[in-house]
Amino acid sequence: MRILLLVGLILSVNLSHGSNPPMIKLYEPVIRNIITDKYVPASNQVISGFLGYRMDVNLEKRLLQIDSTTILSGFRKRPGSQVWLGEHTGKFLFSAANTIKYRDDERLKKLAHGIVLPYIACQLPDGYLGTYLPKDYWTEWDVWAHKYAIIGLLSYYSVTGYAPALNAAKKAGDLICNTFGDEPGKRDLMTAGWHVGLAPGSILEPMTDLYRYTGDRKYLGFCEYILRAFEHPNGPKIISSLEKYGQVTKVGNGKAYEMLSCFLGILKYYKITGDVRYLKALETAWTDICENRLYITGTSSVEEHFQEDGIMPAENQNNMGEGCVTTTWLQFNLQLLQITGEQKYAEELERSIYNHLFAAENPQTGCVSYYTALQGSKPYKCDQGFSCCLSSIPRGISLIPDLVWGKINGIFSILMLESGVVNDTILTYDHSKIAIKIESLTNFPIKGLVEYKISPSMPKKFALSFRVPEWSKNYIATIGKESYSGKQGQLLSITRMWRANDVVRVTFDIPFTIVDGGKSYPGKVAIKRGPQVLSADKALNPEPESFKVLNFLSANLKPTDVSNTLPADWSWKQAYSIPMDIDKRAGNIILVPFSEAGQKGSEIATWIEGK
Repeated sequence: MRILLLVGLILSVNLSHGSNPPMIKLYEPVIRNIITDKYVPASNQVISGFLGYRMDVNLEKRLLQIDSTTILSGFRKRPGSQVWLGEHTGKFLFSAANTIKYRDDERLKKLAHGIVLPYIACQLPDGYLGTYLPKDYWTEWDVWAHKYAIIGLLSYYSVTGYAPALNAAKKAGDLICNTFGDEPGKRDLMTAGWHVGLAPGSILEPMTDLYRYTGDRKYLGFCEYILRAFEHPNGPKIISSLEKYGQVTKVGNGKAYEMLSCFLGILKYYKITGDVRYLKALETAWTDICENRLYITGTSSVEEHFQEDGIMPAENQNNMGEGCVTTTWLQFNLQLLQITGEQKYAEELERSIYNHLFAAENPQTGCVSYYTALQGSKPYKCDQGFSCCLSSIPRGISLIPDLVWGKINGIFSILMLESGVVNDTILTYDHSKIAIKIESLTNFPIKGLVEYKISPSMPKKFALSFRVPEWSKNYIATIGKESYSGKQGQLLSITRMWRANDVVRVTFDIPFTIVDGGKSYPGKVAIKRGPQVLSADKALNPEPESFKVLNFLSANLKPTDVSNTLPADWSWKQAYSIPMDIDKRAGNIILVPFSEAGQKGSEIATWIEGK
């Protein structure tokens, strides 16, 4: 009965793509990593609820709207209209492949294949897959575009087995290997692009993948060359600077997107070789970013660079929170989660997804903002093939299926509080392997209640783990008459004899908390509810006083759910009225999740006047 009641509470649950998870054949690399992932995402799943709704927006209003003519224009008629135009096709193929792996959507498969065919046909006989004329080869963003070409082609191959895509990726990789290196007659990779070698050096990531998909050691050798080149006098000195200073602002010129892109390749190289020096250096970088350079919404950068400690202005004119940084920060955390299985990375993934990632894509239109300010308007645009972030935010959203649930050290673990269904296999205490189905039902982030129906194929004793968020309070899991208390920021592991249709009822408080404005916003505060940062949308707070709030009444913080007052066409009905002192008189302000604020083009305020 309780589950039936919950069904009526769920908002915007979309299972239009079916309640049975798709089965996609994946084409795996031929070389195994030396370092085995401690976290392995589930693949046979359907996600609904809040995350499912936003994934639907990404598919229907962004990915399926991509115009092949636009993103292929620079390959069909070189040179391209912009120097970085060549990156967008590879980025789209990455997003499409991840979405197809999760969803097996025939429309997207048809669109992606219709782009892959002419894309490969544009590759020159020597393997060149850029948008420059010969006189300008290997300048500005040419290597960078080849990076995304290889990433996109390998991603597409991984879900289709389409051999021409793999062959095109190899030809592009061969050209890079033949052009750059420290052997006589080859060019210096560090001078073949911007930002002290960070941009061209980020091709390390697809080179590790090429080695794993082909087994050809020349790609591994090229990875070793890149790591040496990083430490050359004209290189960004990634590892040595992190080891010496422990600050990302001391690496290269501090360019956030390109640096994080290099981090992805270094972590993949670590997994291939097991050289722990690389992991330790990047764990240092992660800690520095989290402690000193991370916005409360899970992004970083001002004018696309990491800033000094605690300097985080958040107005439109600051060009903060570049979408590419948000997505690459998410990828960085996902890789660290996979490598270590540590829950702190899942916390950061949740922060980024529920706030800055979703805030950068308009749920009403699918348009994307390049920079997404906490104060002011969200400058959403719908163009294709021009702005890098308009291709990056969909990449981040396409990764969500890897973040919800999977196995940590062999134990099936639920990481995100979301509705859906997942099928997997698990190893029981008697070392038998059985099938398991888990159905999750919740309207989180509105309510702190999730019910899981656990259905093993036969009664067996095994463990299941549930992530207890750092922000949660009073996390209790109940199974019949048994209750288990969770500790914040840890996994709650429950070992028992599980039987078909066992129900785990999880309850937790979602507290409102106040965040100090720090160096950039002294005297101001932001309000969070669980993982969500809240904002005041001017369309919902028409009086000017609403944006000049004084004397925040923290002692009387008694929010009221006013979601029923939102406009009829407002996406995702979640809103709270909070009592304030407004110009020294009592009043209320309506707050909505930052991810949903500004969807109609109005200005928003996340930092408001405090005591």
